[in-house]
Amino acid sequence: MFSLNKVETKLFRQLNSPAKIQDFLETMPFNFEHAGETCYSPRQVLNFNRAHCMEGALLAAAALYFHGHKPLLVDMHAHKDDQDHAIAVFQVNKKWGAISKTNHSVLRYREPVYDSIRELVMSYFHEYFLDDGRKTLESYTNPVDLTRFNSKNWITSDKELWYIDRYLSRAKHLPILSKKQKARLRRADTVEIIAGKFTHWKE
Repeated sequence: MFSLNKVETKLFRQLNSPAKIQDFLETMPFNFEHAGETCYSPRQVLNFNRAHCMEGALLAAAALYFHGHKPLLVDMHAHKDDQDHAIAVFQVNKKWGAISKTNHSVLRYREPVYDSIRELVMSYFHEYFLDDGRKTLESYTNPVDLTRFNSKNWITSDKELWYIDRYLSRAKHLPILSKKQKARLRRADTVEIIAGKFTHWKE
C-alpha cells in the first residue's frame, strides 16, 4: 500500500508514536526554500533532509498512517500579513493532538489532550502573532484525510504535492473570531515577541 523502499520502511517502523515522529522532525533542518517555493512529498523530504511546516506535516501524516492512524492534516489560516500553518493531527483515546514542523519556539507539538479540533487549534491562537504583536490566526479547516490522494501515491511521489497544498487552501475554513472580537484583541507583549523570535535553525 505504501510502496516504501527498505530504508523508508525501516525508518517508519521506528517512528511508532506521535512523539517519536515529532522528535525525528526536530532533527531535520528547516527548509527555507532558498531556490524557490517547494511542497515536497514525504519521500522527497527524506531524500533532501529538510522540511517546512507543510512538508513536515505531510511526512508526519504518512508516518502516522503507516502505524494505523488516518493521515489527517489541518490548515490554520492567518491574516494576509502572516503565513498559514499546517499540522498533522491524530487521536489517542478520543483526544486530539498535533505534530508540527516549525523553526520557532511557538506553534509546536501538542499532546493528545484536546476534546475537539477547534479546542486544539485555539491552543495555538495566542502564539500566532507578528513581530509587531498583532495576533493573526483567523480560521482553520476540519481534518483533511489524505487517503483521498492515495491514487497519486502522495507518500512516495518524486513530484511535489502542490495539489494537496491547493486542496487545503481551498477547503472550507471555519472562522475563529468575529469582527468585534478582532477589534478588541490585545497585542502580544514584549516578552512574548522576544520569545517568539527564538529559532532552531539559522537561515
